[in-house]
Amino acid sequence: MSPSVPLQEMIRAIRSARTQCEERGVIQRECAAIRAQFRQVDNGARSHNLAKLLYVHMLGYPAHFGQMECVRMIASPRYSEKRVGYLGAMMLLDEKQDASLLITNSIKNDLSHSNQYVQSLALCTLACMGSAEMCRDLAPEIDRLLRASNSYIKKKAALCAVHIVRKVQDLGELFAPAARSLLSEKNHGQLILMTHISNLLTHVL
Repeated sequence: MSPSVPLQEMIRAIRSARTQCEERGVIQRECAAIRAQFRQVDNGARSHNLAKLLYVHMLGYPAHFGQMECVRMIASPRYSEKRVGYLGAMMLLDEKQDASLLITNSIKNDLSHSNQYVQSLALCTLACMGSAEMCRDLAPEIDRLLRASNSYIKKKAALCAVHIVRKVQDLGELFAPAARSLLSEKNHGQLILMTHISNLLTHVL
């Protein structure tokens, strides 16, 4: 199996394996090829290879060696690479790993990005695996986005605020003014989220 084999072809090869041993052999060969390409400085197939690795991870095989590649791809200016990098971070990283702290600055930068979909990626990742330390560092950015004019971003920021308050209860006071003002919104999705935040704040404050 060549290093450039498409994801679909890799999936077919894995599914056609007749035994568990044969399946492991296919995955080990592909992982070796992915490792080799990760070490290349000029790697034009980064998102392609990380997507394959995430599939391997979903099958229950070790994929931790892709953590640093996720960090690098999140910092990429290309949306296609950011998207896979953020997905990889949500799947391969958690708050207990030091690598998760390395993406804090990238998330902060993307929360101020001009593209709402890049902002959304950063918000979803923080809401999924943000540690207490990351929540403290990025809470002011989330409070700012709760006051944004873009309803799509406000909903994502509200989900993020719920995660932050659960992680660091002391930050509940920061979001209280925005939560109260957003209760007058007419968007049903936002109202549900704001009600959830308000209920959470009632128990915290």
